[in-house]
Amino acid sequence: ELKEKGMWVVGTDLETDNMYTKTNLTGDIAVVIGNEEKGISRLVKEECDILVKIPMIGKVQSLNASVSAGIIIYEIVRQRLEKSQ
Repeated sequence: ELKEKGMWVVGTDLETDNMYTKTNLTGDIAVVIGNEEKGISRLVKEECDILVKIPMIGKVQSLNASVSAGIIIYEIVRQRLEKSQ
């Protein structure tokens, strides 16, 4: 339904090479954030237009879902502000 409305679906995933800071997030997008334990399901990943990674350093390989959402939303706003200047 989102794609039918012209939105680009962006999912978060630790296994992708697409860094969230290197991905164009300035268009009409919907962001999919998985849970802390399993991330987003395979079926949901397949429906995403692109998967992006929030890099993790150290032993912990997951973030709280709300923290992940905040990081991605901050980057969306940053890119849009930069584009508008």
